[in-house]
Amino acid sequence: MTNTTITRDELQAAIQAGDVIVVETLGPQYYDDAHLPGAINIPHTEVARLAPQLLPDKAAAIVTYCSNTACRNSEIAAAHLRSLGYGDVRKYAEGKEDWREAGLPLETGTPATA
Repeated sequence: MTNTTITRDELQAAIQAGDVIVVETLGPQYYDDAHLPGAINIPHTEVARLAPQLLPDKAAAIVTYCSNTACRNSEIAAAHLRSLGYGDVRKYAEGKEDWREAGLPLETGTPATA
């Protein structure tokens, strides 16, 4: 089993390299307000319903996050994804609050769908 967490620096590098799927596990209103670059929104309560459609590749590198270390959504979602057969799931425990405090860019609104 690989490490189950990822650091901000590791996540930033993975996003820039394009080899990770970033999943915000908060509700849509929080996602629309601000989310990590390229992140998709799968609220922790909707993993079973949305993951098959939004995350078709169970071998893909996936990182879940929520607002901060006190928020449990990313941990719940990561565990649920693993139980569904996703093999490479890590969580960014410090979350959006840490990303923002580091001065890193956030995106707003709902991304265009293909």
